[in-house]
Amino acid sequence: MKIVIEEDPTLRETQVLIRCRARDPQVLGMVAALGSFGQRLTGEREGQTYLLEAGEVLYAESVDKRTFLYTKAGVYETPLRLYELEERLAPRDFVRASKSAVVNFSRVQSIRPDLGGRLQLTLENGERLGVSRQYAPAIKEKLGIIEKGRKEL
Repeated sequence: MKIVIEEDPTLRETQVLIRCRARDPQVLGMVAALGSFGQRLTGEREGQTYLLEAGEVLYAESVDKRTFLYTKAGVYETPLRLYELEERLAPRDFVRASKSAVVNFSRVQSIRPDLGGRLQLTLENGERLGVSRQYAPAIKEKLGIIEKGRKEL
């Protein structure tokens, strides 16, 4: 990979141009990482509201009609519903892991098959998160294990 930085004081905002042979998982990962810069979410903890960079979020989980953002620094409650977070964060490498969780795929350290067609994700902080059988094919597709739109037997 070759990285070139050109300074142009006439530009009003930073532009990023990626030239590649194909849109492979590495290129898509770079695009997702770049896209997460500047997107912020709000989370509340101990009566204070915090601004969180989307890329800092390891995963989001819905419990008892409340939605929580998990980061290395702690857990924050957000006013957004899980489906709203999923829509907002999907272009930034977040994927649905279960009916109640959305995970930041770029923060996954390892993936292990589990019983019944499920998967077990280990995140950067060592926490484990289960992927339900329903959402496992999307994770495998991101990894290139199965082709897009194709189902496993």
